Amino acid sequence: MAFIQAIHMNPGHGKTSYARNSSFQNAEQNRMKPLIDAAITDLCSNTNTLLHGKMMIVDVGCSSGPNAVALISTAIDAIHGHYLQINQPPPEVCVLLNGLPDNDFNMVVKNLVTLRQSKKTIVVTGVAPGSFYERLFTSDSLHLVCSSNSLHWLSKAPEVLTRNHIPVYDIDEHARRERLPVVREAYAQQFRKDFSLFLELRAKELVSGGRMVISLVGTCSNAIASKFIIFPGIVAQILSVLVAEGVIDKAKFDSFYVPLYGPSSEELREIIEAEGSFSIREMRVHDPRTYMTTTLSTPTRFVNNLRALFEPIIVQHFGKVMDEFAMAAELYWSLDGNLQEERARTSRTMLAVSLAKA
Repeated sequence: MAFIQAIHMNPGHGKTSYARNSSFQNAEQNRMKPLIDAAITDLCSNTNTLLHGKMMIVDVGCSSGPNAVALISTAIDAIHGHYLQINQPPPEVCVLLNGLPDNDFNMVVKNLVTLRQSKKTIVVTGVAPGSFYERLFTSDSLHLVCSSNSLHWLSKAPEVLTRNHIPVYDIDEHARRERLPVVREAYAQQFRKDFSLFLELRAKELVSGGRMVISLVGTCSNAIASKFIIFPGIVAQILSVLVAEGVIDKAKFDSFYVPLYGPSSEELREIIEAEGSFSIREMRVHDPRTYMTTTLSTPTRFVNNLRALFEPIIVQHFGKVMDEFAMAAELYWSLDGNLQEERARTSRTMLAVSLAKA
């Protein structure tokens, strides 16, 4: 698990922190609200699922900043609204947030304290450090699991690529296109393995009839293979400029594997059905380009968003290159047509799924 420890967003509250550069992710969390509201209504209406007037809610892969408590806050508001409507006292609620050990838990805890003070229904709050590809909670203890903008991160890069020294993004376009089917299949198989394990683990931790609401970056179903990008092409192109300038070594660039994969909705559905622990209550697919436009609107916002997401993993692999990366990124932004082309050709979509333990 050593490699995955570096997969965290930029900590703190500085100008390149995730806390200040995650409006895109927050917009996706807002889109999840109807799914969470429906899941809470279902849980609160099922007396067999909600016993002894207690409810356990967790967010896995919570990251840091205000987004860390957004889904939990939505769930708490839904609980309060449901019981206010039927004029009954709400259950006692325990809230737990999970993230990798290198996550900025100082900020997470502060946000939890603020949340607890504002939501009287909450009795217990806490954090659970660790990978969501491992067991995190006791059996049959959870009622609702939430996760947003996290499950496209894999447990590791595909070994078939790292072991055979097959680059994900070759600077030579012809070589890159030839290798793309092999690279894509390797990442697809790694995602299938990881996501199936995730479902299996959470099924053990959820009570009978428990619910799960998740969202992740996906790929459009009609995306043609030649345009499939494993990790953001913008990042790869900026790093390739640093190779040309001699800032980073080409061999180092070729060995850079970002453990990130966006499935299509069909892939996701097939994996869920094959694993068998959950039934799909609802799946939503939407185009993120509106929010992408905001993210890419100025050079500063563009660079800060890239650094918030990718700086830790870039620094771990290449060392202190972020000043040069930022300058190359600003130049990329300034070139006419680059970002317009990126928006037009993106195969990215956002997937949100509501599941019930079978």
